[in-house]
Amino acid sequence: MRPRSTHTPPVIDGVEWVRPGPTSTQVRGDVVLAVVLMAAAAASVALHRATGYGDSAEWGWSALWAAGVTLPLAARRLAPEVVVVVMSAVFMAGAIAEVGEVLICNIALFIAIYTVGAWGRSRVRALVVRAVIVVIMFGWLLWTLIYFSAVQDYLPDLDREADGPLSPYVAYGLINVLTNLLYFGGAWYFGDAAYRSARARAELEQRTSELSSERERSREQAVALERMRIARELHDSVAHHVSVMGVQAGAARRVLDRDPEAAASALASIEQSARDAVDELHGTVTALRAPDDAAAPGADPAGSTLGVARLPHLVDDARTAGLPVELTVVGDPHDVTPMVDLTVYRLAQEALTNVRKHAGAAARADVRVRWLDDAIELEVTDTGVGDRVAAGSTVGVGQVGMRERVAAVGGTLELGTRPRGGYLVRARVPYRKASR
Repeated sequence: MRPRSTHTPPVIDGVEWVRPGPTSTQVRGDVVLAVVLMAAAAASVALHRATGYGDSAEWGWSALWAAGVTLPLAARRLAPEVVVVVMSAVFMAGAIAEVGEVLICNIALFIAIYTVGAWGRSRVRALVVRAVIVVIMFGWLLWTLIYFSAVQDYLPDLDREADGPLSPYVAYGLINVLTNLLYFGGAWYFGDAAYRSARARAELEQRTSELSSERERSREQAVALERMRIARELHDSVAHHVSVMGVQAGAARRVLDRDPEAAASALASIEQSARDAVDELHGTVTALRAPDDAAAPGADPAGSTLGVARLPHLVDDARTAGLPVELTVVGDPHDVTPMVDLTVYRLAQEALTNVRKHAGAAARADVRVRWLDDAIELEVTDTGVGDRVAAGSTVGVGQVGMRERVAAVGGTLELGTRPRGGYLVRARVPYRKASR
């Protein structure tokens, strides 16, 4: 008999959950268990016979019984109902044949009944099979007690007559009934508990998978929203370049005849604006092509008004929100393209947002802007704790967006924890992206 599929079916309210079949490892474990119990049953039979208990049965029948009451457990998770029925029949046959072994056979039958509750594919079938076996076993026990109550040679030391509320034989019978109630009740209860536990694990795994899918959908939505925002900002930037080119072209046309040098200067400006617009368009479209990256949504839609000059306002907003921030500007400002201007602002905005969300209530932040000879450098540090990427997927999404922005303008970005604690965001962006 081959192991069934181990694919876990979904847990649906109001629909019976079917536990998946055992793995090959579990089946091999059951085979080992069955062989060990068979050896233990054979040894137990030999010991019982040495005491004179059960020596009336033939050795061959005792050996066959020891195999029949244990070896079916090798398939206990593959066909639990069949196994428990076979083992119950063998158990009763051994008792009728007076094999005499009472230890290993009870352990094996307990495992079989437990397995029906834990691994039965149909809860109705598991209930019916166990109920029939319990009723037959109790009926057999009660019939045996009643029958032997009239046989004085059976347990002669137990008086049938009562000196008190109960006779010794009746007390013996009640002990047997109570023992069997605990035996079958325990196997039934623990089997059902194992099934419920397996169902709860499957439901937890299903909910975890659903949450993972939902996070992925949210991530994809963040991708779309961020790319829409970048596209709007690209529109503003290109519109700026085109409008400047239009003004300069008009000026060049008016002075072309009387002032060729002024016209040439205007045309050179048009040429530079066109190159800047093409470079920014190329870089942004390259970033938008990446299908698996994302960035955090929620930006100010008026991207064309934002830039390095607005950083003091951004810092003031962060202070108002409760984050201690210091802004330091080093060097003299240079002329930058609108995309570079906006990129630096967005990087600072995202970095401060992450500090507020993930650095902790006691964290402080420093924002430094350095105007270098050929590039602007932005550095945002904080005194918080923890790895921002590990802190949550939203941070990771925002950092991917930061990388996209920096790459679109030909810059470099450094992210990571600082040796003395806190986190570092450092971007270096050239004033003008190198022409291709």
